[in-house]
Amino acid sequence: MAGMQAHPGMLVLLRESRGLTQAEISAAMSKASPGGATAVSQGYVSRAESGRLAVCDDRLEWYAAALRYPQDLLCLDPQVGGVGVGLIHHRKKAALSASVLRQVHAQLALTRMQLQGLTSAASVTGNASGFGRVPLSVLTTPKDAARQVRKVWGLAPGPIPDVIEAVEAAGGLVAVRDLGSGLLDAVSQWDGADAPLLLVNDRSPGDRCRFSVAHELGHLIMHAEPGTGSQQEKQADAFAAEFLMPAADIRNAFKNGVDLQRLMSLKRTWRVSMSALLRRALDLDALTEWQHRNLVIEMSALGYRTTEPIEISREQPRTVPALVRTLLEERGLTLESAAACARLLPEDFQHLYVEGHRTSPLPSP
Repeated sequence: MAGMQAHPGMLVLLRESRGLTQAEISAAMSKASPGGATAVSQGYVSRAESGRLAVCDDRLEWYAAALRYPQDLLCLDPQVGGVGVGLIHHRKKAALSASVLRQVHAQLALTRMQLQGLTSAASVTGNASGFGRVPLSVLTTPKDAARQVRKVWGLAPGPIPDVIEAVEAAGGLVAVRDLGSGLLDAVSQWDGADAPLLLVNDRSPGDRCRFSVAHELGHLIMHAEPGTGSQQEKQADAFAAEFLMPAADIRNAFKNGVDLQRLMSLKRTWRVSMSALLRRALDLDALTEWQHRNLVIEMSALGYRTTEPIEISREQPRTVPALVRTLLEERGLTLESAAACARLLPEDFQHLYVEGHRTSPLPSP
């Protein structure tokens, strides 16, 4: 490791990915020093992250131990590594804290880097030919965009059997992660060149997960540039509603009226939440505002606004687990070698990519 020096930007990214403060990093570095005898100050971490001092030799070793990442990862330029490109979208609630959002964005960036390393090691060439931008205009609405995608992807009328499978078949990459909060359902990124990447919160129930993936797909397809947040969120919701519940296919399902029993039945068929179905019925003029409001009140009284009846099984990614199996089983890589390709420690690689392709927050050092 002689001659290696940490990159300030990567130090910040890796710290945020762990959800740690500078003070926590300095304490962990002190603990990692021989016998825990060297005190590392928070000021040292601050200067390292701002590029005002060089982190190398034994300090690099301690820093890597504190962050729980391989030393070589600390030395990469995050921009050259391609982890900071592309507009980031996320389906979240306003109450989500900025610190949690930074942690999720760091997870997204590092996941892309990990998958690039694994893909390169497996000599797999990605093909995102199924993805293309659909710019919105006065003549092209989010509903039009959703219809175009369904047509290009060759999706049959009616419910989509597996939304994640459809995204992957088009060349997208999906990973399930614990995003640290129930206030964030999914996050996505696409620079228009590399494969689109979506992280889906493993805390979301199956029906909400499907809508979140479709919502993020809407962002990726329609929003290549930053815009008004609330407007883009509404557009992504409109895309998701038409993508999952096409008006031409679901309108007849509401013709005999809408009540809770009907919503439960439709939930089994369309695999979306009762709330989403109720909103769709309103948008398609299948019930009045007054009827909609009364059903919302009834659902709230029964506790359905937080936990709905009828559990929908969670969809799972296939592409990334298949990539890992290729490396471990077909190419014969050891766990340690595969982890090195992803620039992860073996225990993290095992946790993230072998044990069910998911993660939960790791304990602080």
